[in-house]
Amino acid sequence: MVPLNVYATDADNTGDTDERTYEEEPGSGDPSKTNIGNTVTIALNDGNGSVNGALQIVFILAAISLIPFLLLTITSFTRIIIVLHFTRQALNTQTAPPNQVLIGLAVFLTIYIMAPTFTAIYDDAIVPLNNGEIEVSEALTLGAQPLREYMYPQTQVTDVSVFMEIAGYTDWDGEPDSIPLQVLIPAYVMSEMRTAFIIGFLIYIPFLIIDMVVSSVLMSMGMMMLPPTTISMPFKILLFVLADGWNLIIVNLVRSFY
Repeated sequence: MVPLNVYATDADNTGDTDERTYEEEPGSGDPSKTNIGNTVTIALNDGNGSVNGALQIVFILAAISLIPFLLLTITSFTRIIIVLHFTRQALNTQTAPPNQVLIGLAVFLTIYIMAPTFTAIYDDAIVPLNNGEIEVSEALTLGAQPLREYMYPQTQVTDVSVFMEIAGYTDWDGEPDSIPLQVLIPAYVMSEMRTAFIIGFLIYIPFLIIDMVVSSVLMSMGMMMLPPTTISMPFKILLFVLADGWNLIIVNLVRSFY
């Protein structure tokens, strides 16, 4: 570690070495020249600098602030929360289950589904980085690989092709490893939304049939002023309970990722 002392120079410096303030030690000379006592110390480590500890904390906090966005995009959370929302809408129970319960259930299901991926990231990237075996750039590359292996099977080729074409990658060979991460992520999100809406449509079908039957019965009885949803909702809940709906939806939703 070689300390290097840097002193501020006179603002009117014209190149004359006699007027440069770094020739005098800090605190010496005329006390009115306050810039003489100003000292900046720069530490050099064999010519290689390292990121200051305070800056490392800033970078870590910035990375932590991105975790919610990553949770919403590159995990199974998107598909799960959309399907759960469609299920509640199909039951027409308004706020039952409440949003907090649906989000909590989606988070824990996401942790369950993504556990192998998170474990691989920790073992392949975080542990070697903490041990000083690899650099940060290499850790990012190794950490992204398990995510790529998870996302690509869930992503439709048509979505990848569209984003590859938009990004200007016209020579894609169809291999997963040749897809840039900035292309794979939006393609994955689009595929997840499409899959979630398809599942939601399938969930809606039996409940839609109940609504149609109840509406036809009410119209035939001349009870047009009575909202059909008021009568159909208990039948929907009864059908959902008898069919063990939550088990069917959650179990098959988890299996759709394998």
